[in-house]
Amino acid sequence: MNVVILAAGQGRRMRSALPKVLHPIGGVPMLHHVCRTAIAAGGQRLVIVVGHGADQVRTAVAEFSLGPMAQDLHFALQDPPQGTGHAVAVALPFVDQQDPLTLVLYGDVPLMQPEILRALIAQAESADGIALLTARVGDPTGYGRICRGPAGEVMASVEERDATAAQRSIMEINTGVLVAPTAALGDWVSALSNQNAQGEYYLTDVIAMAVAQGHRVLGMPCTDQDAFLGVNDLIQRADLERRFQRRLAHQFMGAGVEIIDPDRFDVRGTLACGVGVRIDIGCIFEGAVVLGDGAQVGAYAVLRNVEVGPGARVEAFSHLDGAVLGPEAVVGPFARLRPGTSLAEGCHIGNFTEVKNSQIGPHSKANHLSYIGDTTVGARVNIGAGTITCNYDGAQKHRTIIKDDVFIGSDTQLVAPVVVHEGATLAAGTTLTSDAPAHQLTLSRSHQASIAGWKRPQKKSP
Repeated sequence: MNVVILAAGQGRRMRSALPKVLHPIGGVPMLHHVCRTAIAAGGQRLVIVVGHGADQVRTAVAEFSLGPMAQDLHFALQDPPQGTGHAVAVALPFVDQQDPLTLVLYGDVPLMQPEILRALIAQAESADGIALLTARVGDPTGYGRICRGPAGEVMASVEERDATAAQRSIMEINTGVLVAPTAALGDWVSALSNQNAQGEYYLTDVIAMAVAQGHRVLGMPCTDQDAFLGVNDLIQRADLERRFQRRLAHQFMGAGVEIIDPDRFDVRGTLACGVGVRIDIGCIFEGAVVLGDGAQVGAYAVLRNVEVGPGARVEAFSHLDGAVLGPEAVVGPFARLRPGTSLAEGCHIGNFTEVKNSQIGPHSKANHLSYIGDTTVGARVNIGAGTITCNYDGAQKHRTIIKDDVFIGSDTQLVAPVVVHEGATLAAGTTLTSDAPAHQLTLSRSHQASIAGWKRPQKKSP
């Protein structure tokens, strides 16, 4: 089946340099959602009509993960834009004329669901005509109205600006989504006129043409009130974002994920959850995030491209990016894990501790106010408060190696490259510049002295 996606609009009301269809919903462009839905519904050839920001849209689509469909993807340029009918007209030379049906979608309608489109396609396959997605709404303002005949058959779709007062009172609207016979669609579109209030070629005028030629037009009401909503400004985009997130949250909750508040839950990429996962309020998941069985994420945590192992906990206000947490690991609160960090089973990374490009072994801990960068840490290591691995000399990064069963006292600096061998203890306040031998106490401190009779300076009285 051919799929034509209209994505040429500038979106002036967005007041943005970014083409409207590239504004994100759930962390990915709206157009990406539409393309994925079209493919899931059975689309075999995609033709995307571009106009404003055409190069940006082409580049963005090239970055989408569309699988095999990427091999049968075409762009049609609409310049200047002259309405939806004109957009379909410039797309038709790129469709497969041997394919009997063409589906028309819109790049700024991101919440359309594949099952709705599959049902619409089935309607079109059963009739020699058009299958049109309609909806009954409480406020039809801004939408074209569906005009039906005495027997309930669809006779026409009238744009609001061209509608009579009686037609404006109709509560059934045209969503714009339709499936039509490919050959006939070309004939109808070529016969469109722009003699209307907006001086544009309306795709919806093909409805009356089809009826006049004796073709059936089946209007399929859409009961999903989110599916056909489009975006014209940032307020509507924010509304659709929340609808998207709430729907996603409900899907997870139906699968057994405990989400404390679906209205304070944001996935900006993909999220996979195991059994018994708990997510507190205000959490943000970016990129690809995996939460294993029994994982817990505390309030206002941000996870980007993170894998959290079974039973692991991310406490409140922690920020994790490009990290892997092993089973039963604990991070936070107020911790930061940067790319290249992996924590083995039972690790603890506590408040105000930052870890970057480091591997922390089983049951090791850095619970307070520390920086661990470019470091390999063994098992059962205790890293005291205020510890810093000094990994950067101003030109190069250097690695620190801390082996099993090491105890590092508070306020210690490890000047890389340096190795702390098995079972070593570093006394509090040590600045380590050479390797620490195994099973010994290593310390470096200036001599402590007390000066008798010393007086603290006093401010002079005014």
